[in-house]
Amino acid sequence: MVLALSGCGGGGGGDGSASGPTVVSPSPAPTPTPTSITCSLASRQAWARDVLEEWYLFPDLLAQNVRASDYPDVQRYVDALVAPAREESKDRGFTYLTSIEEENAYYESGSTAGIGALLVIDETGRLLLREAYENAPAYAAGMDRGTEILAIGTTSSNLVDVAAMDYDTLVEALGPSESGVSRVFRFRAVSGTGYGAVQTRTVTKAEYDIQPLSPRYGSTIVDTGIGKYGYINLRTFIEPAEQQLRDAFADFGAQGIDKVIVDVRYNGGGLIRTSQVLSELLNAGHVGEEYSTLELRPSKASQNDTYYFRRQDGAIDAVKVAFIGTSNSASASEMIMNAQIPYSGENTALIGENTYGKPVGQYAFDLEECDDRLRAVTFRTVNAAGNADYYTGMASTMPNACLAYDELTDMLGNPAEEMTIAAASFLESGYCQPLVAGTQGTKSLGKRVIMPRNPTVAQIEMPGLF
Repeated sequence: MVLALSGCGGGGGGDGSASGPTVVSPSPAPTPTPTSITCSLASRQAWARDVLEEWYLFPDLLAQNVRASDYPDVQRYVDALVAPAREESKDRGFTYLTSIEEENAYYESGSTAGIGALLVIDETGRLLLREAYENAPAYAAGMDRGTEILAIGTTSSNLVDVAAMDYDTLVEALGPSESGVSRVFRFRAVSGTGYGAVQTRTVTKAEYDIQPLSPRYGSTIVDTGIGKYGYINLRTFIEPAEQQLRDAFADFGAQGIDKVIVDVRYNGGGLIRTSQVLSELLNAGHVGEEYSTLELRPSKASQNDTYYFRRQDGAIDAVKVAFIGTSNSASASEMIMNAQIPYSGENTALIGENTYGKPVGQYAFDLEECDDRLRAVTFRTVNAAGNADYYTGMASTMPNACLAYDELTDMLGNPAEEMTIAAASFLESGYCQPLVAGTQGTKSLGKRVIMPRNPTVAQIEMPGLF
């Protein structure tokens, strides 16, 4: 999800001094401002409708024949209002209601709750871990990238095989992402240390802060024996990532690195401010030039906002950039790819799979008395060359698109990992196996990311997180 930070220092063409709490309401505030606030369902639905009627990016795609009283909550009413845009694949669940408190906690510190693992169902029906977070319960229990979860229960006596569950049953078995909820898992490693060993562990969900760059592989130097390349694996675009990124690029610069792999394969988006910092660190030679423009609906065109590259400590002038992406790479992850094209041209590539296709972003509209935040699609992102509207993903937009698979058999950042190999090959020679625009590789087609019906903010930004 791309989030505009109007009102945050450094937003738009600011001086880059963004700091402190995230301020996510548009400026000026949406009108009409309610004169008396109640938290009845009818009042909250009316507030959401008023926001969309004034600010929604696609005013001609708002349903006009929807009765609020037909819907049991605000979200389902909002879904009905934006259904015409959804039918045209312009708003695929991008407009939604969330909690102000929960969202602020996530973007400011990465705070969330759960077992701390990214899960996926592979093409054979296995439930696998794509990644485990170092300060979360799953990792502490011995799970990591490549672990296969075989059975789930609330006790060791009622374990149910994953193979016997349908999708909805599996989501229910995993339980809510709430601190204190316990599940018993039977699992085995499918790669690495302990390969094939089956274990049964009780894992209790807890609150933890997601580390946007892993302390194990978030930033490293990939040495292929032919060349050395900077490698960044960014899990999510949140505020704590910014200084970590500056430190990583300062290290790259000190080692003479000028070719970089940016791995956002599981990154569903986040803060525009953080995406801008990453692009600035890649583009030291383009200070003052355009990063991206946010274009609003015609009636709000006076509030269009252009972001320019600012000077960043540690920035390098990258001569080649390879972005690793998948269908889970969306929004801010796609924004940085699109923004790089005018400056790197043929020296940039998408490696892996086609991306999600989300060239639009949301402002936040708050009903503070009710802890309601409406994330409404309000703008599209446009690069310095005027390129936008990549609804079918970045494969057709990037100058080079290279096919590679996410096999889960090697650790992220490992020079032997397939997507990393393909990225390094592009940086070395410009050669890659072409990825056909609008498609995914056959090994990717059967994969399914698990998402509960009412995801947390972290689950929206990091698909498959539990």
